[in-house]
Amino acid sequence: MLYHPVKIGSIQLNGNLFLAPVAGYSDRSFRSICIEHGASFTYTEMVSAEALTRNNEKTETLMRRAQNEKVYSVQIFGGDPDTMARAAQIVLDKTHTECIDINCGCPVPKIIKTEAGSALTRDPDRLYKVVSAVKNAVNGNAAVTVKIRSGWDSEHITFKEAADAALQAGCDAITLHPRTRAQGYEGKADWTKLKELVEMVDSRVPVFGSGDLFTPQDAQRMLQETGCSGVMFARGAMGNPFIFTKTISLLQNGSFQEIPLSSKIITGYKELDMLAADIGEEPACREMRKRFCAYSKGIPGGAELRAQIIHANTIADYHRIFDSVAK
Repeated sequence: MLYHPVKIGSIQLNGNLFLAPVAGYSDRSFRSICIEHGASFTYTEMVSAEALTRNNEKTETLMRRAQNEKVYSVQIFGGDPDTMARAAQIVLDKTHTECIDINCGCPVPKIIKTEAGSALTRDPDRLYKVVSAVKNAVNGNAAVTVKIRSGWDSEHITFKEAADAALQAGCDAITLHPRTRAQGYEGKADWTKLKELVEMVDSRVPVFGSGDLFTPQDAQRMLQETGCSGVMFARGAMGNPFIFTKTISLLQNGSFQEIPLSSKIITGYKELDMLAADIGEEPACREMRKRFCAYSKGIPGGAELRAQIIHANTIADYHRIFDSVAK
């Protein structure tokens, strides 16, 4: 069966469809919505290890557990092993999370300059030290996983070396986004590299896939073609938590039904209310503009509605725009 339970360290999950750590998107309100629609496991936005050790208040907000998250993972980034170890201890003290994921794939220059993100994929020795430090810091109280890229650029493909370093350091799972740092989020993810990694790891730990997963059929194809243990939706889930429901249906039953537009808008309202409770109505309404643009796809006259969304500043504004659709 393509849809099946997965074990990450001591964590037992009922399914293998995950929400990726997405900066500016996977806050706890959206993670909660994704769980309601079938996500098996969720990851926070990436959290700076340096900021954690300096008691930055924003990091605590990023790490909050959603009420319906029975298990979840906090993703941290950094390039210094000692700082990452201290950060991991802080994460456990403040959240009691079941898993800490180490970002070894972010291609953003300001992250790479700190020897974090994709810089770790191209530097297996440093990656080993970082993972070892975090593993020792958590001392068995949380699973430790890594998310890597295929390499720095087309001339420097290092995912196997990076994965081997992570395995030697004792990681509990590996996720591969098979694009290089140079590609960013452009071009095409090379799923053949994911298949190679699955074969190399040979069931020692689960290997998960990310990259170019925008439909249930994409997830089905990745599982079939690569043999990976699970898939991680990122951009494909943005404003589209229903991708989990539909993918589960496809994998279990061979088909899925489209979600009524009214249900999409009602879901958007629910996310907006939760986000407003967390960060305040005005900032939540600004943040939800991009998300409601996604929720409203397929609505007749959608372009006109989206022109109104960019001016929405209150919850009442959203209801004025969409209540007729939500009925």
